[in-house]
Amino acid sequence: MNAASVYVRIKNEKIYIEEDWTEEGIATELLREGVPKEDIVLAFHDPETRKLTEFAVA
Repeated sequence: MNAASVYVRIKNEKIYIEEDWTEEGIATELLREGVPKEDIVLAFHDPETRKLTEFAVA
C-alpha cells in the first residue's frame, strides 16, 4: 500500500500547503477545482522563494 502525506491549513482565507507528498500535488488539484492561484500559499517554501512562484506569498 502506498501512502501520501499532505498537510494543509486555512489561514486568513488562504489555503496554506505545508507539506505535500502526493504525485501530482494538491495545488494542481485545487487549481483544477477552480481555486485561484492567489488563494494558495506554497508554505513549504520560505517567503522569499514564494515570491518567485505564481502563487500567493502569504
